[in-house]
Amino acid sequence: MKTELNASLKSYQTFGIDVTTKALTKVSTKEEFLSAWQNPAFQEQPKLILGGGSNVLFTKDFLGLVIINRIKGKEIIHEDNEHVWVKFLSGEVWHESVLWTITQGWSGIENMSLIPGTIGAAPMQNIGAYGVELKDVFESLEAIELATGKIENFNKEQCKFGYRESIFKNTHKNQYFIYSVTLKLNKQPHFNTQYGDIQQVLAEMGVNQNNLTTKAVSDAVITIRKSKLPNPSELGNSGSFFKNPYITQQHFNELQSKYPDIKGFPVEDELVKVPAAWLIEQCGWKGKRVGNCGSHIRQPLVLVNYGGANGNEIYALALQIKQSVKDKFGIEIHPEVNII
Repeated sequence: MKTELNASLKSYQTFGIDVTTKALTKVSTKEEFLSAWQNPAFQEQPKLILGGGSNVLFTKDFLGLVIINRIKGKEIIHEDNEHVWVKFLSGEVWHESVLWTITQGWSGIENMSLIPGTIGAAPMQNIGAYGVELKDVFESLEAIELATGKIENFNKEQCKFGYRESIFKNTHKNQYFIYSVTLKLNKQPHFNTQYGDIQQVLAEMGVNQNNLTTKAVSDAVITIRKSKLPNPSELGNSGSFFKNPYITQQHFNELQSKYPDIKGFPVEDELVKVPAAWLIEQCGWKGKRVGNCGSHIRQPLVLVNYGGANGNEIYALALQIKQSVKDKFGIEIHPEVNII
């Protein structure tokens, strides 16, 4: 383990923003992480942990230590006739882990194929896609309390999962490093193909209920995501920049009378989830370019760096989009992305 001074962060985040950090180190074990975090040379300086860098927007250089999580490993810790419990160390790549579970014949996370990032980031914001969220298969996690270096265990209830939320984004923010995540997967597939275009793509693939497999669902999701979302290696982005907002049923009814095409999905507490992409498109942002950044032509929810954009440009664009949605629909949309 070595520390690089005045290091570029451009290749460590999917927006490809050209910023630097005062110091950077990569860790591959729990002991290396603790050594880096507790290094006296950086005791009084800010620290940041990055996995895949797919959920962060840098608006300036980082004046401290960035720790790149490369802690990898996985093991079966328990199984019965119906389920298998697998512990993944937090530096494992999420999509690679999904594909591995499919090759093992297990189901549960195939709908979340091709989501960028690492295992450790998954519970922080309760990642989800196409009708499935992490909390649906989550069993527990191990987290290192940064102030003490002690490992604590958190079950599903303690994580307080919500829509793209967890306790680690709120009351426990910046207090823990997620070291491992244990998922409870199905030995017999429980298919979820009702969301989005999955059924249509499966039909185009020649897949029906008689030959439906976990891999087929994964392949369909990958096809859909590739058709809508730009590859970060080709066009800098962080996936969905904004969360889908929740509004009251009354508010939705009022909007529906004015905008009959508006989509809404009932959720808990008599609220309605409205697709942020639809709101943004109705405000005229889809495909619109502002300087070196813009809203993607196929998916307005994705803000992109066309090359040379700095974080402040992208953040300014996000604020303009947010304000226009509020002005037109009276709805507040909030970033999924962490702004630094």
